[in-house]
Amino acid sequence: MSYINLRGHQTWSVEFSHNGEPLLLLHGGLSATENFAPHILPAVEDRFRVYGYDRTAHGRTGIRDGFYHFDFQRDEAIAYIEDVIGAPTHLLGHSDGGIIALLVAIARPDLVLSIIATGTNYTWDAGLTIGGEIAISDENRAEFAERSPDSPETLDRIIYKAHEVWGSEPNMTPEELATITCPVLVVNGDDEPFSPHHGVDLYEALPNARLAIIPGSPHATHKVKPHLLIPIIQDFYDHPEPRGESNPFSEVTGD
Repeated sequence: MSYINLRGHQTWSVEFSHNGEPLLLLHGGLSATENFAPHILPAVEDRFRVYGYDRTAHGRTGIRDGFYHFDFQRDEAIAYIEDVIGAPTHLLGHSDGGIIALLVAIARPDLVLSIIATGTNYTWDAGLTIGGEIAISDENRAEFAERSPDSPETLDRIIYKAHEVWGSEPNMTPEELATITCPVLVVNGDDEPFSPHHGVDLYEALPNARLAIIPGSPHATHKVKPHLLIPIIQDFYDHPEPRGESNPFSEVTGD
């Protein structure tokens, strides 16, 4: 764990394990690698060389001009893959992290081996229940003050900026999603802050995708239902074959 100079910006970076092909963890919005990674590592650390970094204005990485817009975060992820990992990688992202994974695959398919996107919307207009008065808890303020190199009052600026961006981004189209040909696993809880139909639409727009709905789970499936999520992740990596057309009437079986 250390700061690296990522194209002129001090960025908090972590390499967790050194096994197999590279895999990059992409934490959710207004979160940090250390909030996300502990819940996911049991599923991936034995088979992958696992990386993570705190995006600009998240966790231990400070703000800079342009922060929080999704094209900015996409380009930051591309820079990290090129400069730190140095090879095509698997992407595993939650919420905003899943959005970024999809955007990277659209812009730079040569850098992406597979994607797992949990709790991910591909357009801002997805029936999101985000809105209303923004409340910042004392716990959030204390955590920010402990981690961030920025002054404590910067947290308000970051959170208001995030909500502003979420009101108009992302804006991926089904046609753009159809260009993502690597294996993709779409995972949602059955109580996401967006319409369940949106998750199905994302799955159907991707030509090589699988879909999992975690029962009894809100947005943070990795925290609430890890005992269900981890085997699904592992099965995806065990069986990355393209999905086929299923026809239960093509032959008579005893099933």
